Amino acid sequence: MTWREFQPENRAAQRGSESGIILLDEEHEIGARISLERDCSIAPFAVTCGIYGWMVHTRFFSDDAEARAQYALMRDALVPILEGIPYENEPDFQPKWDRTIADIEAFVARFP
Repeated sequence: MTWREFQPENRAAQRGSESGIILLDEEHEIGARISLERDCSIAPFAVTCGIYGWMVHTRFFSDDAEARAQYALMRDALVPILEGIPYENEPDFQPKWDRTIADIEAFVARFP
């Protein structure tokens, strides 16, 4: 399971969710996306990540190196959450659902 560069139809016209210029933009094949922007509307840099259908989380930074380092840490930390998301037809769906919610809460606490 891997991350790959996100390829929108018209990258030249696209700005990020924080109105910045997209520097990095990746999508995980299971169903997540993470982006790094610069020159955002409220901060020099922003990292926004989301797990499709579950959550979106944005962090702001003043330094490029820190934003890039945190982008990598966040990207890696999303993978175990993605891999734990249950299918509705699984016999132990509810405990896995509860665990996914707890994992997302822990992710947001780790990356405030």
